[in-house]
Amino acid sequence: MILVAVALAGVVAGVAGLSFAMVAHNRVNRVVDECAEMLRRQLATLEGTVDNQALRDVAVVHYDALKEMSGRRSFSLALLNALGDGVIISSINGRTETRTYAKVVHGGRSLEVLSPEEDQALRGARLGKGPQVSMDDPLPDFGGNTTSAHA
Repeated sequence: MILVAVALAGVVAGVAGLSFAMVAHNRVNRVVDECAEMLRRQLATLEGTVDNQALRDVAVVHYDALKEMSGRRSFSLALLNALGDGVIISSINGRTETRTYAKVVHGGRSLEVLSPEEDQALRGARLGKGPQVSMDDPLPDFGGNTTSAHA
């Protein structure tokens, strides 16, 4: 009886391990594909087939910044050129007030601390996933963009 229980536990552990491996494998494949796409976009810039200063990458993330039932009227908008230089504009909209922030981006990295929504907009723009990106979209983190609660 003990051998059957041990064998059954081994089978369950094996199935769980295979499931975990499949999820990890799919995530790795998605990240590799996104990195390859980013490299392809950067090579086009280096080859001179793209105007480096032209606005090229745009992404916007809509959200409820103030946890009100305001219909996701707050947004973060990333506007970048082929070199990854540009700006992130965030508008925090509530029922009684609006705040707007602009943060500089140089070489694909923010010079200031980004909110999670700003970081998602920046990553979406760098990958060419815009114009509309959701916080639920799984996008790789390029590092260097530390996040805080909000702008």
